[in-house]
Amino acid sequence: MNRAVFLDRDGVINRKVPEGEYVTSLKDFRFLPGVANAITLLNRAGFRVVVVSNQRCIAKGLITTQDLELMHQWMCRELAVSGAVVDDVYYCPHEEQPPCNCRKPAPGMLLTAAREHQLELAASWMIGDSSSDTNAGKSAGCRTARLFGPDDTRSDKADVRAHSLLDAVEQILLL
Repeated sequence: MNRAVFLDRDGVINRKVPEGEYVTSLKDFRFLPGVANAITLLNRAGFRVVVVSNQRCIAKGLITTQDLELMHQWMCRELAVSGAVVDDVYYCPHEEQPPCNCRKPAPGMLLTAAREHQLELAASWMIGDSSSDTNAGKSAGCRTARLFGPDDTRSDKADVRAHSLLDAVEQILLL
């Protein structure tokens, strides 16, 4: 069995756009600082890296499935240029209602990835910037890390609290 780190996309890998807006083109996709380095550290430590992202912009008709998959292929290629390997990308294309089993906080994407990649969830982590991310990770049996802004005082039941993906990865690798 392999261990993995599941990463949310928006707000973890790339800059999050304002609430109610969506990253629907490459011009809107901006990598956050330290992301490639963080993923490279995970790769070197023997973790599989899997992106799991809610993408209701598909259900809203703002982007096609094909265009989203092209964006994810571009994202993976750009990271790979820096030596950062993303093993797979899963996304939920559904609207919030009716509920589905893949939209976080449901653990469906993590469970599917675990089955397809022979991942040991108890040895894996979910890193996200929202409670839906950490709840999905906990429901799947993973440890969790939550990213917060520098002035954020919200509490969370995540195992690790960090200000960036690189900060979270550095803490995880010390555990």
